[in-house]
Amino acid sequence: MFFLVVIAYVLGTFPSAILVARANGVDISTFGSGNPGASNVTRALGWRKGAFVYALDAAKGALAAGMGLIAGGLPLAYWCGAAAIVGHMFPVFRHFRGGKGVATGSGALLVVQPILAPLAVALWWIVTKLTGKAALGSVIAVALVPVGLIWEGAPAWEFFAVAGCCGLILLKHSGNIVRLVRRDEHSLSKN
Repeated sequence: MFFLVVIAYVLGTFPSAILVARANGVDISTFGSGNPGASNVTRALGWRKGAFVYALDAAKGALAAGMGLIAGGLPLAYWCGAAAIVGHMFPVFRHFRGGKGVATGSGALLVVQPILAPLAVALWWIVTKLTGKAALGSVIAVALVPVGLIWEGAPAWEFFAVAGCCGLILLKHSGNIVRLVRRDEHSLSKN
């Protein structure tokens, strides 16, 4: 089990946004918010490249959780999915400076909650489309995922596993939340 969790963490550290941006002549750490994630790549390079980064990051979470599901069932899937999220957010190979975990988390959620995950992504898309603020879409969707588990009647351990991951993702969005309150959060549109 521990070995698979470590593999999932390492998988999560794969720097999708950095590699895609660099291949297109952009240092994503110096552009826009400086965050190595799909939203910032969208600002820098347009929605196609942003969607590609999102797909790569979501695949990290899905692959990690899927590996856990096959090897040890749902509890291990959650451990591995969480490890991939933490790897994305705090990659040891980049001095623990990574992304915010939304895309990787959505991929892991797709494996462990295949009905809830598309609803969360749809909510993110609707809020982001209406407001132009990816961070607002992320915060609302991530905050409501645990509510979805309550609505589903999921067991307590599953609720707390998801709520812990969502709490960590929201914590990484604390700067975005402050900027949203001040009304100076970055727009998703290309600068």
